[in-house]
Amino acid sequence: FKRLGERVMAKDFDRQVAELQVRAAILNRFTQLGTPMTVRMP
Repeated sequence: FKRLGERVMAKDFDRQVAELQVRAAILNRFTQLGTPMTVRMP
């Protein structure tokens, strides 16, 4: 998460919102990739 930066780089509010949405999407993707898939064996 620290690689994404702690500060919002954009000055305009709408761009700040877009930047934070992109960060959230990246974090969600990393979480999805790191979650193990469990399969029930018959």
